[in-house]
Amino acid sequence: MNISALTEEFSAGKVLLFNKPLYWTSFDLVNKVKYVIRHHLQLKKLKIGHAGTLDPLATGLMVLCTGKETRNIEKYQEQPKEYVARIRLGATTPSFDLETDIDADYPVDHIGKQDVEEALKDFTGVQLQAPPYYSARLVNGTRAYKLARKGEQPELPPKEITIYSISLTDCNLPNIEICVLCSKGTYVRSLARDIGIKLRSGAHLTGLVRTGIGNFSLQNALSIEDFERNLVFL
Repeated sequence: MNISALTEEFSAGKVLLFNKPLYWTSFDLVNKVKYVIRHHLQLKKLKIGHAGTLDPLATGLMVLCTGKETRNIEKYQEQPKEYVARIRLGATTPSFDLETDIDADYPVDHIGKQDVEEALKDFTGVQLQAPPYYSARLVNGTRAYKLARKGEQPELPPKEITIYSISLTDCNLPNIEICVLCSKGTYVRSLARDIGIKLRSGAHLTGLVRTGIGNFSLQNALSIEDFERNLVFL
């Protein structure tokens, strides 16, 4: 495909699937993809957006839209999300993940695999979930995580979410792995916290991979390196 045809294709609108690297923000990925396309095609500008943020400590599927396809971003954002999450029981952190250090330890000797499986059953369905203090929610115009990093605990009202399915995929206590299919707006970090509470202990997220968004699968996603390599040889 020649450069002119490729330019028209990106402008008309494409859906691109990427595997976000660890430690990158979602905007890091969008900016990198935009740079690669513009640099290779010698474009002055190109509209690109993403359909759902991933935390820097998460990896996995991100859906990016170019050109006129950005009009459909909200449609993709509304699709169910699938995650594989690793959780450590018996300890909490202020951010509910590894962004911050452990602030409290809790007993885990009373917890067995069956206890975890029974606890997970209570998380399916529609429910109200309190978001983490370390989140991008706006509080009077300021991101909640900025307030949290100053030691504040901003008031964040719970939000209705849906857990369509949740299952235990690995259990090596105090570490567990779960697969979750959930609605837009679900914080898996908050889910980890709530699982700890349900088990009369504490918990925090130690790893997160988004494996699906609607009909899109991580299996079909490209790394940024592969994308750049493929674009160069088109």
